[in-house]
Amino acid sequence: MITAPISRLAALAAAALLTQSAWAQTEVKEAWVRGTVAQQKATGAFMQLTSKQGGKLVSAASPVAGVVEIHEMKMEGNMMRMAAIPGLELPAGKAVELKPGGYHVMLMDLKQTIKAGDTVPLTLTVEGKDGKKETIEVKAPVKALGAKAEAPAHEHAGH
Repeated sequence: MITAPISRLAALAAAALLTQSAWAQTEVKEAWVRGTVAQQKATGAFMQLTSKQGGKLVSAASPVAGVVEIHEMKMEGNMMRMAAIPGLELPAGKAVELKPGGYHVMLMDLKQTIKAGDTVPLTLTVEGKDGKKETIEVKAPVKALGAKAEAPAHEHAGH
């Protein structure tokens, strides 16, 4: 009978998923993406990351964007500037907040308008202190453009 092997396979797959979750070194909380308006080609993804043993967020990807980068916003003189960074340190056991006006994941060359109520898939890659890479799949809900306090005006060099 075919049902027994399928049931066994389903049980094994479920056990593998649970085991994979237990091995996860990085936790993602409160992920969201800011909605866009027609013709807008970039937006940000925000979340809280906590690495149990410490590590570094080294890359991000999403099928909704042609380019995805880790960015930092900071004041230079009296101007807020945004720029890509090669990675974001995640100290062991400490939550690192990616938020408007600070660190965030920048989604550029958007392939579509990102509307409130949509969900944006993100793939984050975190490199542990041991050099091993962990891939984290995130389904981030989209919030309306004005849902959170807007970041200060800034210059987005190179975009």
